Amino acid sequence: MSETETMTLKYQVDGPEDAPVLVLGPSLGTTWHMWDRQIPELSKHWRIFRYDLPGHGGAPAHPAVAVTDLADRLLATLDSVGVQRFGYAGCSIGGAVGADLALRHPHRVASLALVAASPRFGTADEFRQRGVIVRSNGLEPIARTAPERWFTSHFAAAQPAIVEWAVQMVRTTDPGCYIASCEALAAFDIRTELPRIGVPTLVLVGAEDKVTGPAEARTLVAGIPDARLALVPGASHLAPVEQPGAVTDLLLMHFSTTWQDTLASIPVPAAPGLVAPFVPVVPVAEIGSAAVTPEEATTGRRDRYDSGMKVRREVLGDAHVDAVTAASDTFTDDFEELVTRYAWGEVWAREGLDRRARSCVTLTAVVASGHLGSLAQHVRAALRNGLTPVEIKEVLLQTAVYCGIPAAGAAFAIAQSVIQEETTPPA
Repeated sequence: MSETETMTLKYQVDGPEDAPVLVLGPSLGTTWHMWDRQIPELSKHWRIFRYDLPGHGGAPAHPAVAVTDLADRLLATLDSVGVQRFGYAGCSIGGAVGADLALRHPHRVASLALVAASPRFGTADEFRQRGVIVRSNGLEPIARTAPERWFTSHFAAAQPAIVEWAVQMVRTTDPGCYIASCEALAAFDIRTELPRIGVPTLVLVGAEDKVTGPAEARTLVAGIPDARLALVPGASHLAPVEQPGAVTDLLLMHFSTTWQDTLASIPVPAAPGLVAPFVPVVPVAEIGSAAVTPEEATTGRRDRYDSGMKVRREVLGDAHVDAVTAASDTFTDDFEELVTRYAWGEVWAREGLDRRARSCVTLTAVVASGHLGSLAQHVRAALRNGLTPVEIKEVLLQTAVYCGIPAAGAAFAIAQSVIQEETTPPA
């Protein structure tokens, strides 16, 4: 597999070759077939470009752990077929990709539709926990619970064949790519950036969507300057599947009336053949930096604290960090600041070891030092960092040899309880 192939996406094109391009982005766990019912009508007006997420629908399994990575791969794919400017409609994580494109590549997006989307999808803990479950149990628990997340109970009862088809999409997804997509959603948060989305935007949501429902849709509409809300009755998360006619009509109306000539309004450098990606103008020279002042040194220290807090939350989870922060007071504040800045902002943030390796070292050190009071949180962190229960067991067996049977025995009891709690799928 060439580097070019790993950086592009599997795609399907329908409609007239000379028509404007409309890109349709899928939801996590689905394929481009989730848009099948929209194609006959939309392809009369546009050339429809659908893509699969990595590892979905038989697509090559090259995980993407950030929404920006998915967006960059999509642009590379569009560039490879000569598409410069396009309309975009995306569902769930597909909507996140569209929002990212509108923020980072506004000259490429003529009009935008965000379906079942959100500026922040739940909490980071929720998606990293989902990754732990998939890593430990495979995708079957996710597939089993997909119908209640994606469809209303009435639709699920009336259309069992469609529901089973949707479940099969999850079952055939590559687990590693699914976990990577969960990581991408865990890190996605554009709440403060919404005012910078400058293209006409339709925010479409199922009235009964319990994953990214009307409340999240209204947050998008309130933040995006040129946004309109469309509420689809009788639909949950996969509104294009559950209410295909209504969704098709809304997309037709939106893209027919708001297609914006962004190339005329945003300067893009001309290039022969394919139009080159937009490159912001950079100064030919810059003023040299002055000596660091005490204020700037303090700012650097603050930067290490902020980056440390980000890493600490990613590794230990928001719930744990929020509890520690809430319990802190003027007596412990300085210590918590030290831990966040030094342990998490400097040591855990170093590039010499990945987080899996650091978790192995941490588990061993905690057992060796007898500080078992913090072992549970670090077992949870190890699962979040990608270690499997089998790998954690091997680490603890190693500690039995070098740290002693009693210490390892106590560690096994703690780890067993945490692993059972963290890897048991929801009922």
